[in-house]
Amino acid sequence: MNLNSLDLNLLTALDALLREANVSRAALRLGLSQPAASHALQRLRDIFGDPLLVRTGARMELTPRGLALRVPLAQTLDQVRGLFVPDEFDAARSERHFRLMMPDLAVELLMPPLMAKVTRAAPNVRIDVVPWRGPAIFHAEFARTIDLVISIGNAFKGFHRQLLYTDSDALAVRRRHPVAGKLKQREAFLAARHVGVIIRGNSEDLIDTWLRAKNVERHIALVVSGYLEALHVAARTDLVAFVPRRLIAALSKQLGLTTVTPPLDPGIDEQFMFYPTRAQMDPGSIWLRRLMLETGRELGKQRAL
Repeated sequence: MNLNSLDLNLLTALDALLREANVSRAALRLGLSQPAASHALQRLRDIFGDPLLVRTGARMELTPRGLALRVPLAQTLDQVRGLFVPDEFDAARSERHFRLMMPDLAVELLMPPLMAKVTRAAPNVRIDVVPWRGPAIFHAEFARTIDLVISIGNAFKGFHRQLLYTDSDALAVRRRHPVAGKLKQREAFLAARHVGVIIRGNSEDLIDTWLRAKNVERHIALVVSGYLEALHVAARTDLVAFVPRRLIAALSKQLGLTTVTPPLDPGIDEQFMFYPTRAQMDPGSIWLRRLMLETGRELGKQRAL
């Protein structure tokens, strides 16, 4: 049988004829005239090499071949119709795993409130977070494994971008730091010993890239790979950490930190959510993105110190 030569609408006609065992009622079911339904039956007889439906006295009956086709045909048509029904995501029942990539500050700020939402709505959903590895990792094979990315910067190939929240950078120092009150002054800022943060995929701390454009160079005494490390070091030494203000506010009480406004205005940072183009219409991805955007909006409403 060459499927290319088969009008698949005939399968719908066959289903109606087998269900009704009557040409007139099948025609009504299909919205066709009786001659059109009779013509479809004749074509089906030719295709299957079987009469399918025969007259017995005043009524019609299915042949053994017709009877054998009735159930599997109905199941097949249900499967075909299902191809055109949008997938649904039942959060309460789902056991889906989502994989997110983000730097440590995004984990600290976003994941606790996000997981509270996920736990309430989808207790069996699992979130796997992998550390930020830089834009070079975004080859096609890796991108297929990621559901969401949280990062600054431009969109990655094959990903869409949405703004999550805005922030600005400030100085974090331990409470009772000997020169905390003077760090707002340029001279004290330049004289201080700083801890730099070079995230994987970057060649230097983005603060230093910005300062260089202003012909300013600070004294870097230590370099670490994450913002949380920088804050922990600043909390236990006299080193100064120039990091996102919202992160300082989130950990100031726990770590005993004070926020100091720097002598140079670093401007506004934008944190984005990136999601794969392939998942744009995926109900599960839409659900998770909605929760993440809601979490970002809530964070944006909170006043940073």
